[in-house]
This record gives sequence, C-alpha cells and structure tokens, in this order.
Amino acid sequence: MIESTLVSVDVIVLRFDADARAVLVGVAPRAHEPFAGELALPGVLLGKGERLRDATTRAVVGKLGLAEDSVTATGQLATFDEPSRDPRGPTLSIALWATVTRPREVDHLTWAPLAAVPPLAFDHDRIVADCRPMLADRLWRDVAFTAGLLGREFTTAQALDVTESLTGDRPYPANLGRTMDRVPGLSRTSEHAAALPKGGRPPLVWKWDPGSSNGASEAVRP
Repeated sequence: MIESTLVSVDVIVLRFDADARAVLVGVAPRAHEPFAGELALPGVLLGKGERLRDATTRAVVGKLGLAEDSVTATGQLATFDEPSRDPRGPTLSIALWATVTRPREVDHLTWAPLAAVPPLAFDHDRIVADCRPMLADRLWRDVAFTAGLLGREFTTAQALDVTESLTGDRPYPANLGRTMDRVPGLSRTSEHAAALPKGGRPPLVWKWDPGSSNGASEAVRP
C-alpha cells in the first residue's frame, strides 16, 4: 500500500529594515510537536482546493500573527521532497516567498537577517539556504517582488543594502543604477533623500510608476 504524502506550504517572509540596512526573515516558535518551541518558517498544510497564495497568507497570519493587509506580494520558489524531512511521515514542501510591510510588534515573532538565520526546525535551514539565490535572482527582475521589498519609493543606498542582503555582495552604485534604469515601471527621480549627518551627497530617490508592481514578473538583464 502506498503511503499518502501531505503537501505543506512553507513561507520565507521577508521585509527590508532600513534602520538595520538588511533584509530580514520572519520566524516563530512552533506551538506543537514535532519540534515544539523551536523556531521555524511559518507553514501550513495545503487545504483541499486551496490556492497556494491563500495558503501563504494563512501561514503568515496564523503562524506569525501579522495582519493580512501587511502582505504586499507572494510567489513560488521551489519544492522540497526529501522523504524524511518530517518525522510525522512523507510531506512535500512547497516553498514560497512573501514580502510584508513594517509589521506590528508580535511577542513571539523573531526577525533575523537573511544572512544569519538561526537554527530552524525540519529542513527549514536548507529551504532558506537553497532559496536565497532564487530570491537574489528575482531582485530587479520580478517587479512585484522588488516593489514588495523596497516599497513605493526608496533611495539608491537602500537599493544597495537590499541587493547586498540577498546576494552577499555589494554592487557598484553605477552598475546597479544602470540595472535599475532598465526595470519596467521604475523611475529615477531628481529628488534626493535627507542630507547625510556627516556630509556627502544625499542618495537619489527612485519611484515606481502607479500600478507597476501589480503586473506579472518582468525579466531584466543586468
């Protein structure tokens, strides 16, 4: 007799913290066994007839305690099918990403830098590690993902911080600027951010055209 396989949806929830100058991942302690009390990505079993996007929102709201309207965008990353990944039995994990705005304070919620995620339950450390390059590849190519992380407007300095958080390398500002100039719906403005406390030229402000982040993913070659 073939044992049935459950399908779980595990979500890498991301937000950009301008003060920390880093992309952060939201994790929370598990309420039940297995691995009760251990940090994990928010995840739920996919319900019968449920869409992945709806399951993603359910995981973000139910496991992290965030408001539904804090989710700015979602998308699919990869599938993890290691038979022993869940001690309860065969479970197929579909990894997704979700970007959120600055959320309300939640006591049990931990925000960790993408480059320094603490040990997680199940195979969630592997999920984060394997998906990080995929997330980096989406930046500046996937309009919804990029706008979801950076918001409706942002500075060149913040764009550099987000790129470094995802890729591990800080790009040259001029090279990144040329890439950003080719992103559909993104415009370089003549505005500058507030003056820097120690002098120096304030960074430029970039803005999305109205409605640009609501469309499909766009490919932009660096």
